[in-house]
Amino acid sequence: MYQLLKQILATGIVTEAAPHVDESLRQIERRFGELILNRFGRALAIRHVDAGSCNGCELEIHALGNPYYNLEGLGIRFVASPRHADMLLVTGPVSRNMEQALRSTYEATPEPKLVLAIGDCGCTGGIFGESYASFGRVANIIPVDVAVPGCPPPPVAILQGILTAIGGKDQGLR
Repeated sequence: MYQLLKQILATGIVTEAAPHVDESLRQIERRFGELILNRFGRALAIRHVDAGSCNGCELEIHALGNPYYNLEGLGIRFVASPRHADMLLVTGPVSRNMEQALRSTYEATPEPKLVLAIGDCGCTGGIFGESYASFGRVANIIPVDVAVPGCPPPPVAILQGILTAIGGKDQGLR
């Protein structure tokens, strides 16, 4: 026991250096606060819909909630009901079984609503395409404002997609 304590005292505290902050992430954070308050006057509420994905995109979306990206600190939160949402975040190709659920969710979201298609599957149908089991891309079922490609897209790309959707609506783009 004495040897172990001696070794601990001799070694001291060993920690990793803090990760370098991505400058593009900081620029996004500065613009987010302004746009969200100007557009909504409160936090941006997002309803996530998994229309049949492999969960790769969901892992990246969940990463947005960690302390590095700090989604809540940016004024963005996820909600359980589409009636409370300002934006729909849709992942995966739309499977035949999810078509009606996606349409109902879209119709239940109050105007003005934003829709983001996340990942290659949401943007183009990905490797699944259109088949007997899949309608393919999200835009085949509901109107999409912004598509964020990637398999899966990194969290920064998802943040940029959200920023583009908010900024595009402010400028009258659809």
